[in-house]
Amino acid sequence: MRVLFLCHNHPTIQAGGTEVFARNLFRKLRDQHGVEGLFLAAVTSTHREMLPGTVVQAVGEATDEMLLWLDRFDRFFLSQPDTYGLATLAPLIEALAPDVVHVHHMLQVGAETIDLIRRLAPRARFIFTAHDFFPICPQEGQLLTTDGRLCHGPTLDGCLRCFPDRGATDLVMRQLEMRDVLGDFDHILVPSEFARGRYVASGWPAERFSVMPNGVPERPPAPHRIAADGRRDRFGFFGHVNRFKGSLMLLQASHQLSEAGLAHRVTLHGGAAYQSDAFMAEFNAALAGAPAATYRGAYTAEELAGLMEQVDWVVIPSIWWENAPLVVQEAFRHRRPVICSGIGGTAEMVRDGVDGLHAPVKDPAGLAEVMRRAIETEGLWSRLVAGIRPPVSLAEAACRHLKLYKAALADATV
Repeated sequence: MRVLFLCHNHPTIQAGGTEVFARNLFRKLRDQHGVEGLFLAAVTSTHREMLPGTVVQAVGEATDEMLLWLDRFDRFFLSQPDTYGLATLAPLIEALAPDVVHVHHMLQVGAETIDLIRRLAPRARFIFTAHDFFPICPQEGQLLTTDGRLCHGPTLDGCLRCFPDRGATDLVMRQLEMRDVLGDFDHILVPSEFARGRYVASGWPAERFSVMPNGVPERPPAPHRIAADGRRDRFGFFGHVNRFKGSLMLLQASHQLSEAGLAHRVTLHGGAAYQSDAFMAEFNAALAGAPAATYRGAYTAEELAGLMEQVDWVVIPSIWWENAPLVVQEAFRHRRPVICSGIGGTAEMVRDGVDGLHAPVKDPAGLAEVMRRAIETEGLWSRLVAGIRPPVSLAEAACRHLKLYKAALADATV
């Protein structure tokens, strides 16, 4: 079986959850199931300068992982009009002749690229994983209004308030284009029931979606920290440092705990690439005002276990509807209970009072109170650790995907 993976970036350039899982899945299918193919990651000049003569570049030593340089992407319409770049992709696709094309994101890739590959590989089965809400939300797929409120589902009037400079025609055409492009896929996967519900609530047919959880590599859990005084007061943040992931909420909550005289420690791990100067100024000011907090910067997958060893709790204070953040599975793999915003796919994955704690969204005082409870409630940490279930492994996720690919190919021959 030959499989083409398409993603909006490569984890060596941008280590987001989608990029990490997609590349891990590709390698697991290759190494354990003999699947051949190509992992093609779309990038722009923001990520990598274009090399002369080709839009396809090597990403490292691997010959089956490449970068596709496309720099004219329209983020509103998810459109890629770079016809020259797309034309040079044709010989690569024709030589690969994929049986399955699995699209993990449309950012940078664009609807036109998918249409081109469909023409170049007419016998391939097409799979799309909706790792977030870009197909239904033009506001960066966040389902957040421009003034930061949770959006329970896109409507024409609601979207016009977020995009006053766009006419209703643009919004309707975007919706029709997304339904047309994704309507031609053989399967649409989502990693959580919550995500499926958001698409269905937006008017998409329920039967088009199947829940397919992501998975994480099976690694030995990091040892729990020895707490001589019995206090479980060390909190870790793992992920992109940006406004949506809630790092500001955590720093403000830590500030309030310090002001109240409650000893604790917060460590933030994650890159801050491509963030605005305004956000970084706000982040640095919040960090300076939280004496118990430290920012350590980006980390690698190999470093994660050692970083987990230093914390008792993993905090995910996102201010948007997370779909199925990989960091929850990573925390559970290392047997760390999770404190998360009680909304979206994160709240689906973390059972309040069983393997973690829910906190009110976008509420530093509420988050601080949950962190206080985590520190001061005797026996709570141990009970939550005992309630953690092993997350879906990468091996199991690969088997499920392979079964789906085979079923799709079998349907094609009927």
